Amino acid sequence: MLTLFLNDSLETQRLGYLLGKYLPSGSVIFLSGNLGAGKTTLVQGIGRGLNIEESIVSPTFTLINEYLDGRLPLYHLDLYRLEPIQVDTIYPEIYWEGMEVDPGITAIEWWQRLLLKPSSYLEIDLVTQENSREARIRQQGTENYDLKFIQSLFNSDQK
Repeated sequence: MLTLFLNDSLETQRLGYLLGKYLPSGSVIFLSGNLGAGKTTLVQGIGRGLNIEESIVSPTFTLINEYLDGRLPLYHLDLYRLEPIQVDTIYPEIYWEGMEVDPGITAIEWWQRLLLKPSSYLEIDLVTQENSREARIRQQGTENYDLKFIQSLFNSDQK
C-alpha cells in the first residue's frame, strides 16, 4: 500500500492529474471515503490529466458521467444512491470491459456496492484528517500498475 499525505484539495487534484496523465487505457479506479473526502475532486484532477476541458461534476444523481474528449475517455460512476442489486441494472462492467464503449479510465465512487468487479483495479481510500487527508492506494488483481510517477512526485510525503 502507498500512503500519500494531501494537504489540500489542490494536492488531491494533483494526484488525480498524475493518474489521468499516466494510467493506461482500461484502468479502473475504485474510490472510497466519507462524504466530502475528495472523491470527486480527485476525479476532476484525473480529467485534467486526460486533457478533458468539460467541467467534471459528481454523478450522484445521473449515476454515470462520460467524458469523451480527452486523451482517453473518462467514465465516472457514483453508486451512492443504489443498492447492490440495482447496480447490476446499469451494467457497470461495460466500462472496464470496453464492450460498448471505447476503453478509457473508469473511476467508481461507492464501489463497495458492485456485485461484479474487474480482474484488476486501483483502490484509493481518501481518509480525512483534521487539516489534511490521506490517500491510501492499493493495487488489486492481476495487473501491476506502475505507480512510479506518483512516488517520484510525492516522494517526501510517503510513509
